[in-house]
Amino acid sequence: MTDNDQYKTLLKPSEEILFKEKNSKFFGYAFPIHSEEEAKQHIEALKKQHHAARHWCYAYQLGTEVHNLVYRVNDDGEPNNSAGMPIYGQIQSFEVTNVLVVVVRYFGGVKLGVGGLISAYKTAAQMALNNSDIIEKTIDETLELKFNYALLNNVMRIIKEENLSIAQQSMKMDCKMVLTIRKKDLQKIKNRFENLYGVEVKLIP
Repeated sequence: MTDNDQYKTLLKPSEEILFKEKNSKFFGYAFPIHSEEEAKQHIEALKKQHHAARHWCYAYQLGTEVHNLVYRVNDDGEPNNSAGMPIYGQIQSFEVTNVLVVVVRYFGGVKLGVGGLISAYKTAAQMALNNSDIIEKTIDETLELKFNYALLNNVMRIIKEENLSIAQQSMKMDCKMVLTIRKKDLQKIKNRFENLYGVEVKLIP
C-alpha cells in the first residue's frame, strides 16, 4: 500500500504473456477484480480457452486496507506452494490489490522439480504484472446528505470549496445528494456539513 488511503491496482486486464522452460509453456494473465465471483469467472474462461492445459494456477487479493485484505492461492495439482504462493509473492512485490494473476501451464514432458516450478510460476506472474497498466486509486467513502432546497447554496459552497464529486443528486423541495469523499478528508468534511443547521448527514457503508 502507498499512502494510508491510496492503493495500487490494474487499469485493465493485461495482455497474455508466454514464458517457456524446458518445453513447458506458462501463459500469464493479470486482471483487475472486485469480488471472488469475478475471479472465478476469469479462471473459468481461461480453462475454456486453454482446455488442453495441465494446470491453471492462480492467486488473488481483494481489499484496500491492511486489516481487510482477503487473498487466496491455488496450486491446482502442482506440488504444495510451488505455484500459488510464488504468484501471490509477485502480487505483494508489485504492491497491487483487487487483482487476480493466473498462470496456465502446458506440460512439456520434462519435470522441472519444485525449485524449477517456483521460479517458472514466479517469472510468469512477474511478466504478467510487468505487462499491466498499474494505477493508483484513493480509498473513498460515501456520504449522503438530505436537506431543504433553501440550503442548496450553502451545501454547494462546501462542495466547491472541498472539490467534492457528486455521485447522485435529486433536486426537489427536499434535496438528496450522495458524495464521494477521500477517506482521509471524511471527518473534516462530515463535520462541515453537520455544522449546517438543517442538513441530515449519513455515512453509507
